[in-house]
Amino acid sequence: MSRPPHTSLSHTSLSRTSLSRTSLSHTSLSRTSLPGTDGSRTDRSRISLARPGRSAARLPVALLAAALLAPLAACSSGTTGTTGTSGAGDAKGTSASATASPGAGDRPVTVAVTPAGNQVPAGGPVRVTAIGGTLTSVTVTAADGRTLPGEVAADGRTWTSGRKTAPGAAYEVRTATRSAGGTAGSSTAAFTTAPAGKVNKVDWRPGGATTVGIAQPISLVFDHPVRNRAEVEKQLKVTTSNGTEGSWGWLRDWSGRDRVDWRPRTYWKPGTRVTLEAELNGTDSGPDGGWFVRDYRTAFTIGAGQVVKVDLDRHRLSLVRDGKTLRRIPVSGGTPGGDKRSWRGTAVLMAKEGTINMNSETVGLGNAYDKMVDHSMRLTWSGMYAHAAPWNARFFGRSNQSSGCIGMSDADAAWFYAQVRPGDPFEITGRDTKGVVAPGNGFGAWNLSWAEWQKKSALR
Repeated sequence: MSRPPHTSLSHTSLSRTSLSRTSLSHTSLSRTSLPGTDGSRTDRSRISLARPGRSAARLPVALLAAALLAPLAACSSGTTGTTGTSGAGDAKGTSASATASPGAGDRPVTVAVTPAGNQVPAGGPVRVTAIGGTLTSVTVTAADGRTLPGEVAADGRTWTSGRKTAPGAAYEVRTATRSAGGTAGSSTAAFTTAPAGKVNKVDWRPGGATTVGIAQPISLVFDHPVRNRAEVEKQLKVTTSNGTEGSWGWLRDWSGRDRVDWRPRTYWKPGTRVTLEAELNGTDSGPDGGWFVRDYRTAFTIGAGQVVKVDLDRHRLSLVRDGKTLRRIPVSGGTPGGDKRSWRGTAVLMAKEGTINMNSETVGLGNAYDKMVDHSMRLTWSGMYAHAAPWNARFFGRSNQSSGCIGMSDADAAWFYAQVRPGDPFEITGRDTKGVVAPGNGFGAWNLSWAEWQKKSALR
């Protein structure tokens, strides 16, 4: 057998021993099982120099090099990791391996994100799944900086957002994971949602930071039809400072549009603080309705406990505050026997409109009147007001001779206008009237019993 060429390994260190120009004829190779830090045993390559005068095995150079490198790989640390990333440029953008140089037998975690890709349908939650490990944190952020809250399941393997994805949005999903062997890792994925073909909007009352009367409902009127009423109602959250009981009810607004109101079981308690959180962004209102692309919020406070009592038969209005009558005012209501009669039941002061033009043709009464009217207080969408009516002075307290409104003197109207606020109930009684104020004609929900009102919820 011929002697192999003389080979040297320069600058190769092994267990703090420098081997410089080591002759193969004086080198032997063996493997020794050594205890690991976790109690297991790890095979380590061992290099030893032969004693002078003894023959040494003659090994190929490649085998020696492999023996020198083997212990270096076996001693690699698993504490410093690398991140597998799936970015927005990835056409799939669904999963990323969360690796951190795991030790022997410890596989990297794979993270799967749903939905996946670009222009995916909106309106569903985001779900993140860890395969081969657990999730330690998940953050889903839209391009506008808003985040989708969510929770990790008890087993740590899945995360689901508590909010739905919105149409026309771009989302980034960042996750932190831990493998079965305890290795930490992270990953990033991205996806986009398809834009809304049609957008639904909301007009709501009352406005924010206002003080309203004890009969004021929360009222939302929609631009387009709402067919997914239960799904929409689930996104509407009312909180009060004293746990007030109430319910949503769906109805047709006087304008013909879909509407949902929330009213308490009984009149509000004075001083109650109320907040509405309408988390509608990402909710589909159904066929022909379109998507909601924003949330809505309003907060208001309930004012004094006052009720306006109108007795059309006695031609008198009384303002009662906290159980005490402040003033009785002579009035004249709608003319009996025809279309000029007043409504009865509970109407709610919708707005204080000041001096406005009133034209009988706008309420289907021909050309009966067209004049400027002071201290106008709207009670229904159909055109019933309480206001100053000096032209009817001879009838105040005597007979009902108006075109449907509740008229009073200039002086009484000025005083009364200053006392009331939107949300105050007008409890109207009388024998000869048009009928009871309908729920959609202003805020007539109080004319339904509590059981009747509850049945109007889409969640019952």
